[in-house]
This record gives sequence, structure tokens and C-alpha cells, in this order.
Amino acid sequence: MAFFVYYYLCFTAVVSAVFFLLLRASRLRRLRLPPGNLGLPFVGETLQLIAAYKTENPEPFIDERVSRYGSIFTTHVFGEPTVFSADPETNRFILQNEGKLFECSYPGSISNLLGKHSLLLMKGSLHKRMHSLTMSFANSSIIRDHLLVDIDRLVRLNLDSWTDRVFLMEEAKKITFELTVKQLMSFDPGEWSESLRKEYVLVIEGFFTVPLPLFSTTYRRAIKARTKVAEALSLIVRERRKEFEGGERKNDMLAALLAGDDNFSDEEIVDFLVALLVAGYETTSTIMTLAVKFLTETPLALAQLKEEHEGIRAKKSESEALEWIDYKSMPFTQCVVNETLRVANIISGVFRRAMTDINIKGYTIPKGWKVFASFRAVHLDHDHFKDARTFNPWRWQNNSGMSCPGNVYTPFGGGPRLCPGYELARVELSVFLHHLVTRFSWVPAEEDKLVFFPTTRTQKRYPINVQRRLQNATSLAT
Repeated sequence: MAFFVYYYLCFTAVVSAVFFLLLRASRLRRLRLPPGNLGLPFVGETLQLIAAYKTENPEPFIDERVSRYGSIFTTHVFGEPTVFSADPETNRFILQNEGKLFECSYPGSISNLLGKHSLLLMKGSLHKRMHSLTMSFANSSIIRDHLLVDIDRLVRLNLDSWTDRVFLMEEAKKITFELTVKQLMSFDPGEWSESLRKEYVLVIEGFFTVPLPLFSTTYRRAIKARTKVAEALSLIVRERRKEFEGGERKNDMLAALLAGDDNFSDEEIVDFLVALLVAGYETTSTIMTLAVKFLTETPLALAQLKEEHEGIRAKKSESEALEWIDYKSMPFTQCVVNETLRVANIISGVFRRAMTDINIKGYTIPKGWKVFASFRAVHLDHDHFKDARTFNPWRWQNNSGMSCPGNVYTPFGGGPRLCPGYELARVELSVFLHHLVTRFSWVPAEEDKLVFFPTTRTQKRYPINVQRRLQNATSLAT
């Protein structure tokens, strides 16, 4: 009797599951999904996406599908059916309807490594408050009055240590990590910050892997590194909380989190810091490296950039720091920054989840489905930028070569989740380029092709041979 009960229950479960799948398939057919291919069960087209981004030219994944299906297509990546958008109007619609029709949703690999309390994953009023707090520590007035002096000092401190051969990507990562640690926790460069940075390298490697520790050594290693990072930051948070309760105050992000009315737990603060360190470290260092690469391959642009910065440096003593007025007198530098952001795409796009069935462009995005608004696909589309895949900073001098800039140029996202550190990233890159071109000349040390996929192992170190242009430069290390 027990056997027949067990058999009946199993049979009922199977029939129910099949019935559910048939109903869902019928519903999806009625909804008129964007065209596309869901690929293999569970894996979908994830492996094709990752493989494309690990090559020198990651565009074929999107190019081939846009050519076949149009600028909005269906795929299946990171374990979920996903609608990809390479259409600027659709991307803008997604960004502007954050919290209304779409909500933030990222692959499990990223969510697990950043932590459930990270700014990237926050929603609603809490996200609004924390986003505003983050922007208050990276707006123009704060950069001008407080951060610029540290940016200038730490950039020069790192460049002081450069010898004949430099691995530019590694050096850029050191600079940006030290700047971020200083801004968040008031730590100057040292053994502790360098040890923490090495663990971060492993964490970031796990972002774009299938989040299954049993099958991915990279992801397993990233989880272990994340635990070490959390332990190190938890210790700092506990120490700072004691200092705060004792009346000691510092002017940094951690102090603001401890003083806020939300009564954040140590775990919540750690998750928040983890995400901000990732954002400030990986993205800006990649832009620094790629800016040098693009300039090296475009001698006319490099010459014009040098002329602009030598003019600024000629008015200052050798060891005198840059001031805000100097930053505001770098028009061609800002063209270089704009073009580097467009071609390199530090934010390739954003993941969102549909909160309800959404009709757009004649298609329906079903409730619960992921969407990916691809900024990269728009930035590298010849319909929006003339010779879109060519580095051309002069296009920004009179907006020639681009159309509808408000719709198509979104290097820092947009809407309520606009990257809060967008101005800080521009300043850091501008200061770095100033000291690089006024103090050094360089050539690539060897052929070392950079790919744009945002992980440490897949991006080469980009070695360059450098020669100092200024003699007897004052060392800040002493």
C-alpha cells in the first residue's frame, strides 16, 4: 500500500510540474517575447558570453544577436532567461523606471560576493538614502575642498616608486585602491591596505563565473577571499565604533555610517564598504590603464594632451600640488576622459528584474525576467557614433560624430542608480594623466593585448618602459 501511495504522489508531482511548464510556455507564447535563443538548459548562453568577453574583441556576442534578432533580444545567462537591450531608448526606459517597473537584480555570483547589504543590491528608500550619502562624499565641492589634495599626493607617491619597467595595470590598481581606502576609512598606504588589496583581486575574479563552488575553483577561491576581506573590515568597524562611542570623530565614509540614524550593524557596514571598495578600485584602475593604451596608440592625441598639461605645470613649482582651478583648465583632458569611458565601458550595462509584465517596442518582458541594458552595445554602435570603435577624443570638442548624447552616452548609468562616484573617477583619471605625461615618456614593453572584461586575470598587466622627463623630482615618500 505504501508503495502505491508513494507512486501516486510521484506521479502527481510529475504531472503537476509538466502541466505548470506547459501553462508557462503557453503564456510566454501569448506574450510575444523578443526573438532570441535560450541556449542549453540552465547554462543557457552563459559560456558563450563569458568566452566572448575573455577575448580581445568581446563584441561578437551582442553583434551576432543584434544582427540576427534586432536591438532587443532574448537569451539565457547566469541561470535565468534575460532580455538584452542594445537600444538607447529602451535602456533609458529601464533606467528611469527603477523601483517602478524594474528592480535591481544581479547574478548570484556578484550578489554573494558583494553581500546582501551592498549599495548595488539595496532597494527603495534605503537605497535612496545611502546613494545620497555616498554622493555627498564624492561631489565636486568635497573633491575640491578635501579629496583633491589626497588624490594628488597619492598619485605622486606611487609614481615616485616607478623604475624603468612598470606593469601599468598593477600600478593603477594600487593607486585607486589606496585612494578608495583613504576616502572610506582614512587609511594611508601600508602593509594592511596592500594585504587587503590582494584579497580583493581574488574576490573580483569571481564576479563573472557560475556561482557553484563545487564546479568553479575561481568562485570557490573568491568566496574564501571575501570571507578574509569581511573579517579584516569587521575588525576595523569594531575599533572605529569604540572610538566613535568615546567621542572620536573622523571625516570619512565609515564615520558617516556610524553616526547615521539607521543604526547599521557591523555586517551591514562591512557589506557597504566591500561594494564601494570594489567600485572605486576595479573600475577606475581599468580606465587609467586603457586611457594610456589608447593614447599610446594615438600619438596626436598624446601630444595634444602633453601640451595641455605642460602648460599647467609650467605655472607651478615641481612639487606643487594641483588645485581645483588646474583641473577645470583641462578641456582636452576631458575629451580624452569622455572617449576612454565610451570605448572602454567601465560599466558594460546593468541588470534589472521586471516587477510586472512590461510592454515595450512591441514585445513583452514577462514579470520576474531579468533585463540587461547594455551601455557598451550603444557606445560602440556606428549608428550613434561615427567610427564608433575608433578612439577619437576630438569628437567631444564639438560633439561631431555623435547623436542624441543624452540618450546614447551613459558611461556611469543613469536614473536613481547613477554611479555616485562619477565625478571622482574623472578627477582621479585627470590627475593621474597630468603627472604621467609631465613626468614620464614611455613605450609598451612588449605586445600585451588588453581585453575589456572586468576581471584581473583576463586583463593583462600592460607593461611599459618608462623614462623620467623631470629630473630631481621631489619624493613624497620621505
